[in-house]
Amino acid sequence: MANGHPLTDVDRWDWLILLRETALQTLSSSPTSSNGVIVTCSALKRKYRDVLRIAAYHHPAQIRVHFVFLNASEAALMDRVRARQNHYMKDYMVRSQFESLEAPTVEEGDVLRVDASGTSVEVQRLALEVVGRVMEEDG
Repeated sequence: MANGHPLTDVDRWDWLILLRETALQTLSSSPTSSNGVIVTCSALKRKYRDVLRIAAYHHPAQIRVHFVFLNASEAALMDRVRARQNHYMKDYMVRSQFESLEAPTVEEGDVLRVDASGTSVEVQRLALEVVGRVMEEDG
């Protein structure tokens, strides 16, 4: 991406598996991770999210996977990217992200939708609220 080329499925597979396995390892080996592990990535396609969901397959009572879907328009994201200084993500790359995006469907019950049209502070507050509610429910 730093060279201006979007990642392909082949580029992503090992990376997604590494994210999943590292999160599982952190959960099992660190007493400070008892509240969970947060992984950030743009899991744009359902199959990418499914790679991460595998983490809970063998331990569904102990491990829960949730996704925060930051929902914003392409125009809003283009404006944000254009306002950045010296960042590898260029505005034309937003288009490729939207072309790849498979927005989560209602069947994906582990997806938490957050309106990301506000300021970064507002989006952060909304995301923390929704994650907090789910963590309470998962107890």
